[in-house]
Amino acid sequence: MENAKRGKVVSYNKWGYIFLIPFVVVYAVFQLIPLVSTFYNSLFENYRSGLMQVGPNFIGLKNYVTLFTNGDLLIYFKNTMIMWVLGFVPQITVSLLLGAWFSDPSLRLKFQRFFKTVIYMPNLIMASAFSMLFFTLFSDSGPINSILISGGLLTVPFKFMSNIWSVRGLVAFMNFVMWFGNTTILLMAGMMGIDPSLYEAAQVDGATASQIFFRITLPLLRPILLYVVITSLIGGLQMFDVPQILTNGTGNPVRSSMTLIMYLNKHLYSKNFGLGGALSVLLFIVTGILSLIVFRINTRTER
Repeated sequence: MENAKRGKVVSYNKWGYIFLIPFVVVYAVFQLIPLVSTFYNSLFENYRSGLMQVGPNFIGLKNYVTLFTNGDLLIYFKNTMIMWVLGFVPQITVSLLLGAWFSDPSLRLKFQRFFKTVIYMPNLIMASAFSMLFFTLFSDSGPINSILISGGLLTVPFKFMSNIWSVRGLVAFMNFVMWFGNTTILLMAGMMGIDPSLYEAAQVDGATASQIFFRITLPLLRPILLYVVITSLIGGLQMFDVPQILTNGTGNPVRSSMTLIMYLNKHLYSKNFGLGGALSVLLFIVTGILSLIVFRINTRTER
């Protein structure tokens, strides 16, 4: 009897492995093999110099040494993190506030479905369209400058695209507008999964709304918050389309809005596949380290 039961278990497990085959194949073809080949190419000198192709010549870790010694890598990493933080802090704040409002049954907000649809709609608009819209709005002769001058707030047009913090602020604001709706939906789903009896018990004990939010809602939302922070961090490190279009690929003024992926794109555009591969591997390692740090901080807080 025991052998028969084991045979049935093995036969059922076989189907589980069979159903996993498509995922494993897709992962190997589109993720694992490109990752290994990128690391392999990063060990070679392989670029174009005019009409002449140099390489591929094996040079070991010299591409990594070049990235760390020219100083640009740290500058572009700092730019990327500054713009990510400027966009993520208001994003998570507004999303928590909206999520708390929408998931609170005592408020009885009307037209909830309409407002949820409206705040999620920017997430469906292409980043390139957003960037072109903001580039037109904030140009020297654009509508924003016209409104400020006609209102008497300015006498001459303000050069938004020539000021470091205005460009960074526009990039951060666009990322905030595009993603706060998606974050709100995620946090609201987590809030609606919290047992209502916890809120009822807290209200009976005389807890205020702010105490309920900080003592019950936020601690129980920690897994969702961790997911949001990690995914947003990965997306921030991959920031490309908004600053690329807004600054026409230059990262100006004075490269203050040049991100790591824009830097990578320059190597790929110039056919410097060795340095491009090395930068891709470094981005992969940095993303993994930062995600691990966030996870460890969250785990330590729970303990």
